[in-house]
Amino acid sequence: MSTQLQSLTKGLQVYKEIINYGKPILASALCERLDINKSTMSRILQTLKEEDYITYLDNSNEIIPKSLEDKTTQKTKIQILVEKTKPILENIYELTNECAYFGVFDDYKVLYVNQLDKSNRIKTRNSIGLQAPLHTNALGKSILAFGNYDLELIKLNHYTHNTITDISFLEKTIDEVKENGYSIDNSEYQDNMCCVAVPLFNHENILIGAVGISGLKERLSLEKLNFLGKEISKLVSEQRVIC
Repeated sequence: MSTQLQSLTKGLQVYKEIINYGKPILASALCERLDINKSTMSRILQTLKEEDYITYLDNSNEIIPKSLEDKTTQKTKIQILVEKTKPILENIYELTNECAYFGVFDDYKVLYVNQLDKSNRIKTRNSIGLQAPLHTNALGKSILAFGNYDLELIKLNHYTHNTITDISFLEKTIDEVKENGYSIDNSEYQDNMCCVAVPLFNHENILIGAVGISGLKERLSLEKLNFLGKEISKLVSEQRVIC
């Protein structure tokens, strides 16, 4: 086998090992796992980096495939947002005594990335990681109203008797959200569950998501939702997220 072909084979072995390892790995670990000396490994890694196949995680010595970098960065951003918005959710819960949520835009859905509920009520589910259609819930409506998204790309699927399924009615609803500063879900995704939410901006006035509450319809009448929407909006307007 030619020297050039041997180098190619080793390079492919290293790249395959980095991908299959599934998490950041050090060059020393690669040397040990593949029985390749340090100088050869150094040359292989340098070539893979120059060809944009690998990178180093957060300027450390930990190696990851380039495709994993985006996922790792996205996960890190979400973790930062969860930490930064936790005090806001705590304040919203103290104000409303209802389960508080934080959600972000994710491929024309709202992704629930955090929730907080200190009540003694029976918890129906953990919503963290849930993706819900934007048009069906308060978090999604606030994101649509204060973000820059194409309403025509939303699939207006039906979930309850109150779900918005008409684009013109959705446009009208979004205009109302912009005027009021908060959005309401009147049992539009789940029967007997109601929500209210407000947009959340960072210190540069860039929309990062929405925060709000949800609870049983018997506790959250439309009158109370409108009252809490105004109160949550005032509370959140004083707490810009630094990120």
